[in-house]
Amino acid sequence: MTAETVFEGRILVNQRMELGEGPGYDPASDQIWWFDILNCQLHLLNASTRDRRIVSLPEMASAMAVVDEHRQIIAMETGLYFHDVSTGALSLHAAIEPDNAVTRSNDARVHQSGAFWVGTMGKNAEKEAGAIYHVLGGTVTKIFDKVTIPNAICFSPEGDTGYYVDTDLNTLMRVPLDPETGLPDGPEEVFIDTSQKPGGMDGAICDGDGHIWNARFGAGVLDQYDPAGRLVARFQLPARQPTCPAFIGRDGGWMMVTTAARDAKLDQEPNAGFTFALVTGAKPRFDPAYKAF
Repeated sequence: MTAETVFEGRILVNQRMELGEGPGYDPASDQIWWFDILNCQLHLLNASTRDRRIVSLPEMASAMAVVDEHRQIIAMETGLYFHDVSTGALSLHAAIEPDNAVTRSNDARVHQSGAFWVGTMGKNAEKEAGAIYHVLGGTVTKIFDKVTIPNAICFSPEGDTGYYVDTDLNTLMRVPLDPETGLPDGPEEVFIDTSQKPGGMDGAICDGDGHIWNARFGAGVLDQYDPAGRLVARFQLPARQPTCPAFIGRDGGWMMVTTAARDAKLDQEPNAGFTFALVTGAKPRFDPAYKAF
């Protein structure tokens, strides 16, 4: 029987995101980040000092990873861009669908090899307009195509298994990987089928025990699946449209969850678009740095 937990957390930031996404955290700098995709904004928050900054971007962006102490890499509409931490300057690292005006980046995550898996989708969720790419050292390889809304990209702690979902289909896929490269090493298969359940599988992370934590858009919950794919816990959230979780804090004791206000009835959903933090008891695990060269 699935354990359901009433939300016992806090509002991390009560600024409303039209489409909050791509949360992440760097233990070295103690910096939390997330995006408001539709407003082309990168939000930065220091976990210790609570200093906040909003960076306006020239196009829609959805995910970020650390490269080194001086640079980050941001998944944007037209590709991956280096972001200089000191100056804020952006420079193209690897183009992804640069001439396709229909698509933008969506969910993305770094594999233990340093490879960045980056999903694309239609700006209006056009059917099968997107894909998922493997990027390592600037080399871009398409690994899955005809994806409508790529989400839940995450990896087992050993790096030998990858997961992703097309939210339009609501079936979490599992694929064996080469742990050294993060490339598929066999055929994908359906791992968890939630196509008949309310809401849609959105962003996800895999914790240190191999459990998958998935934000269920439209259902207002954060679901915990064990390594066998069983739903073992469900955390209620105070917003109906959660989009993605991430571990935050140097001890990883908190999990943040972004949400979306788009299409929400704000008179009935006053917390729509806010960013939340809660304690789940999961074994924390942070994404590694992207290997640029």
